[in-house]
Amino acid sequence: MSAAQAELAQRYGVRVPYPPDLQLPPPELFPKYLAWTVHEVGGERRLTPMRWGFPITVTGKSGQPTQKAVTNVRNYGSLFWRRALGDPARRCLVPFTDFCEWEGAAGAKTARWFDVPTQAITSFAGVWRPGPEGPLMAFLTTDPNPLVAPIHPKAMPVLLAAEDEATWLTAPVADALTLAAPFPSQLMRVT
Repeated sequence: MSAAQAELAQRYGVRVPYPPDLQLPPPELFPKYLAWTVHEVGGERRLTPMRWGFPITVTGKSGQPTQKAVTNVRNYGSLFWRRALGDPARRCLVPFTDFCEWEGAAGAKTARWFDVPTQAITSFAGVWRPGPEGPLMAFLTTDPNPLVAPIHPKAMPVLLAAEDEATWLTAPVADALTLAAPFPSQLMRVT
């Protein structure tokens, strides 16, 4: 995310005051770190830093419980995601200027960056929930389009066209999930 807060506020119709610069998330998004999100409260859009990943407790190899962050929503019918997906107030947009998928074998991976040239700031379809130390978010993934598939054949994030963002934030779940599809590859590029 290389856009400034003021650019994000203008792009998403967020009225000032928005969060102060002291809450500025880092330019690269990593699990368990803050990222900008846009969500609606009372019909008004808000720009909010949220931590990436919904925590779950798993039993490790040692038999000891450990915390893990679930960062991507792939199984839209899972009970784990049902509440967040079903409640428009728990859906969000995760703005980005470009995103990375890794290509190659372990130890020799190369970062491949993608963007949408006609949208300087694009959105991932996301969900969020309150957490004990602040709000948490994750974003949806889907099958990769023909541009992403050769680099990352498993999945790609759900990207939204600007005209679909309001639907994602407000529509009933069945209508919102129609947007969870591969973004048209002809509208993207590898940078």
